[in-house]
Amino acid sequence: MLSVNGTDLFYERRGKGEPLLLIQGMAGHSLHWGEAFLCELERDFELILYDHRGLGRSASHEGEFTIADLAGDAVALLSGLEIDSAHALGISMGGMIAQELALGHPERVRTLTLGATYCGGAGARFTDEGVVNALAGAILSGDPVRRVRTGWDFNVSGPFANAAGNFERFTEVAELYPVDLPMIFSQLQAIMGHDTSARLPEVAVPTLVVHGTDDQMLPAVNGEMVAGLIPGARLELLDGVGHLFFWERPERAAELIREHAAAART
Repeated sequence: MLSVNGTDLFYERRGKGEPLLLIQGMAGHSLHWGEAFLCELERDFELILYDHRGLGRSASHEGEFTIADLAGDAVALLSGLEIDSAHALGISMGGMIAQELALGHPERVRTLTLGATYCGGAGARFTDEGVVNALAGAILSGDPVRRVRTGWDFNVSGPFANAAGNFERFTEVAELYPVDLPMIFSQLQAIMGHDTSARLPEVAVPTLVVHGTDDQMLPAVNGEMVAGLIPGARLELLDGVGHLFFWERPERAAELIREHAAAART
């Protein structure tokens, strides 16, 4: 645990190499990265994994916060660990946090990887209403199995969702540290207030944008928009892949991040 900004954050360090800060999405904790993806990354990086305030193994938290506040937690974590700068990977809500991190503290970010994320503004496309309603119904049902299964089905592609063993592996992670409703609503409120679209042209760190073409949570048009707004950003679209691209294609996702970091060194 590390005390930052009035709360205690759980963190873990694993692997060897240059530091890579992994920033999870809405309702996600550090185990949601999936062991296959982490094992691929830790051969080349020292991974800095952490749980957002009020989630996973971090301390409970009450009250409102913004995406910028969560970026402040990431900066404070790096400072507390005496890490001057790190590669940063943020997915979904974590990608929004990573945007604020790169905009507000560019000296702390060696490279930026934004996965399956959103910047707000004209042209951005949030989750379709039908998906939102189905997820809300599952969350409010009080049925934990329905909640996890519905989330799974919308977060990965159909073939991957139904392939033997995949849902069972995800369920093992999801059931460890369930997120309470107030925290889900607090995170959603922060997401709804996020809009970096006018500022993304100011991002001055090497940026990779990764998005699955079958993403139902945040459609791929968002990745295209983010990459188009950040000078020199590289866009990688993964055909037929859903929101949790690092579960569906862990080897390819890790390879992209590895290549991105290497290119920045030359």
